[in-house]
Amino acid sequence: MDELDIEEDGRKETSVPQPGFSQADTALFYPPPPSPDPVSPLTHLGTLLPGHDAPRTGGCYRRLNPGFQGCQLLGTARETEREAHADQSILILHAKVAQKSYGNEKRFFCPPPCVFISGRGWRVMQDHLKAAGYGDSVYRVCGYMCLDSSTQSQVDTFKLVFDEQPNSRQMFACAKSLFISDQDKRKHFCLLLRLFLGNRHELGSFQSKMIKVISKPSQKRQSMKNADLCISSCSRVALFNRLRSQTVSTRYLSVDRGAFIASARQWTAFTITMVDDQRAEQAGFVLSEGFICYGCVVQLVCTESGVALPPMVIRKVNKQHAILDVDEPVSQLHKCAFQFRDNPHAYLCLSNDTIIQHQAPSSVRDPSRVILNDGSCWTIIGVEAVEFTFNQGLACIQTPVSPFPVITGLEVNGGGHVAMLEIHGENFSPHLKVWFGNSEAETMFKSPKSLLCVVPDVSVFSDSWLCLRRVITVPLSLIRLDGLIYRTTFSFTYTPELQPPPSVRGAVGGGKREGGMDRGQEDILLETIHQEFTRANFHLFMQSS
Repeated sequence: MDELDIEEDGRKETSVPQPGFSQADTALFYPPPPSPDPVSPLTHLGTLLPGHDAPRTGGCYRRLNPGFQGCQLLGTARETEREAHADQSILILHAKVAQKSYGNEKRFFCPPPCVFISGRGWRVMQDHLKAAGYGDSVYRVCGYMCLDSSTQSQVDTFKLVFDEQPNSRQMFACAKSLFISDQDKRKHFCLLLRLFLGNRHELGSFQSKMIKVISKPSQKRQSMKNADLCISSCSRVALFNRLRSQTVSTRYLSVDRGAFIASARQWTAFTITMVDDQRAEQAGFVLSEGFICYGCVVQLVCTESGVALPPMVIRKVNKQHAILDVDEPVSQLHKCAFQFRDNPHAYLCLSNDTIIQHQAPSSVRDPSRVILNDGSCWTIIGVEAVEFTFNQGLACIQTPVSPFPVITGLEVNGGGHVAMLEIHGENFSPHLKVWFGNSEAETMFKSPKSLLCVVPDVSVFSDSWLCLRRVITVPLSLIRLDGLIYRTTFSFTYTPELQPPPSVRGAVGGGKREGGMDRGQEDILLETIHQEFTRANFHLFMQSS
């Protein structure tokens, strides 16, 4: 494998409409975020989604100005743009469920867990190592993946071989032979990824999301108790076709150069979206909770490129037949077929490596069934994605980037100049500081799951705040004391105050009080005293904790 040649944000992050959609389609599937309520509190929180592949449930989901990159955190403000934005990203894609292996059989995870590494920072890191006189083998990335169990042996660890993607500047590897045996009694587990430079210098360890262990696909109608096995609208899924249950014949629905293909090597995550509301025709909690049911019209959108298949009706498959009168929830590892809405006799099908439309005849004996060929029968499974993005800047950090801090929630207290933010998550340490855009916040470490900080004044980000009266959103980052930047998917949003600024209030009130100070100056003085008093209390709290 040659040197890495990776473009920053080459995989997912984009703020322009995705290719494959018209403007109307883009507005349909990814509606714009709601405008902040003019009477909302001074500050509120939002989550920056890594793409358009999650349901929107309110809040402020805003793309950030690229200027807020934390590029001045490591010293000089005259860094070149190339190195100032030299992020390094690691993306792990894996299935939500895994079938347990019994006895001597090995049910390899399908689809196999994949790892993508991208970002210009990998090239910058290589350049630093080259300048230091290290050999070629030192800056080659290699990795190992296994289950997160201390009992894992060397045999159970899969060595990842990273190859450069032919049509993108990123590296890819997949763990094809991982499985969980019946000796492992856990109902859930995680995958553990360890990355190294030249098998010597450890970059860090990274965990996947939780994976549910099942013995076999459930054929029963799902209830609320097993809702985690249902496929939700706006969630990620993968589709594969396996002829006569042979592993070697597995083909995955994938996208290559904007075209849909059947690949034996690489799979693609799709967002499955319910586009035709049929709640009035179907009863039960499933549709009201946003789960996909058979008979629903859905659309599959590639999470990477944004290209989409036409609207299709998802049908349950039983013994090579598509059943037209079933409306139960779609479950993990179910066999299903996709009937094109605008061409009811055509079904999504593969022919070798090509995706085609198969003309399926109706059953003579039962008009509610359609006869399918082998290429029209797909297995659907939910997919999880976890991304780790960090920035070493010009420091070329020698210690591992793990444990990687992860933010799970934010809680704001107060408002105006005295707002404080409590950050909930995992893997926090006293060596971390919270940054709002390019501004460092006073930070206190409470526990490995909690950090507390003072929200910087909004004037740090806009000198004309009182005049523009607009919403400002800045990204939240965590910075280690040695300069390592941990990117997060969270942001902080400043919203306009409900009352006019002190200077305006003073002008409206008019006049001076005894002592020569007008009302506006008094308001400014009181707000300054209040702000300093709050900061003093914060420092006292830090000392007493």
